Amino acid sequence: MNILIFLVILLVLVIVHEFGHFFTAKRFGIRVDEFGFGFPPKLFGIKKGETEYTFNLLPLGGFVKIFGENSEAESEVRHEVGPDEDRKFYNKPKWKQATVLFAGVFANFLLAWLLFSFGLMSGLPTSVNSKLSSYALSDVQLTVISVAPESPAEKAGLKSGDKIVYLNSGEDMLADANSGDINPDSVRSFVISHKDQEIEIGYFRGRPNDMPSVKLTPVENMDGQPAIGIAMDVIGIAKLPIFTAFLEGMKLTLFVTKGTMAGLYTLITDSIRGQGSFASVTGPVGMVGIVGDAYKFGFAYLVSFTALISVNLAIINLIPFPALDGGRLFFLLIEKIKGSRINPKIANTANMVGFGILILLMLVVTYHDVVKLF
Repeated sequence: MNILIFLVILLVLVIVHEFGHFFTAKRFGIRVDEFGFGFPPKLFGIKKGETEYTFNLLPLGGFVKIFGENSEAESEVRHEVGPDEDRKFYNKPKWKQATVLFAGVFANFLLAWLLFSFGLMSGLPTSVNSKLSSYALSDVQLTVISVAPESPAEKAGLKSGDKIVYLNSGEDMLADANSGDINPDSVRSFVISHKDQEIEIGYFRGRPNDMPSVKLTPVENMDGQPAIGIAMDVIGIAKLPIFTAFLEGMKLTLFVTKGTMAGLYTLITDSIRGQGSFASVTGPVGMVGIVGDAYKFGFAYLVSFTALISVNLAIINLIPFPALDGGRLFFLLIEKIKGSRINPKIANTANMVGFGILILLMLVVTYHDVVKLF
């Protein structure tokens, strides 16, 4: 089920991205020969107007074939001039070409905004310390944000998203989130004051009527303090009116965009310095696990996670690297500066090499994802 949900999310995000290219190209009078759902081999196609809509075997995304975008097409190599010569992608003004290339990224940002807004309308989990806490929050509970590897919490089975209800040492009990008695500070104090004792932790996971418990004993962290290895926050459900939801959804999209760009910049600069690590990068296998967790915790989690992936997809595509939209935009910039087209063979080779490097990186990240499972 997790794999199926992930594939559906991936398919929707890529199709939305490609639709951005498709729609803008059509608006500018550029001929679009094919809009593919999934990747070949082709199962069947439907011809509507000048565009064939194909349905393919591999449900890993989609693609559009824009007339004249691939400068290595056979007819272009022979410099043939047809009736649609003025409708070729590269015969359009540079600003139109750039707009078509950027449209896919814009579509992903737009989708993220709509999903975040819909989540806020239907009820989106948010921290009581966030700006959204100025609105009324319901179902406020102490929630596990992350679990440290090899920690007592991980060994006991606690997971991110678990809602802590009580801590019980046998002598003392900490409970009642609604009164504020149980919060990150009170939990840390409780753990420190019971450093040599076994602590029972009761929590909700998914369904409110399902409250399992685990027992664990604190260990010293790097600061020499007793700890159980979890990061926590008090989370409630923000459910906003339509207009407010769209406004706050825009703010949230911008916030996530800034955070993602900062994280990507740090990853790239650390890699250049030789300090990069795949430990902070999640590939397809890891994403399937995260999707599974989001699905268990509710529809709002899944919607917000999809919006988050959409933002990531948009930003990654803006990187000025061959085979990505950002790389093609960079080529356009070079052509604009030099006043002539880049040699089609050079551009095509660069894109092919770039695509190969991206596939290699994906395989490496996937390998590390698998290693993390064992």
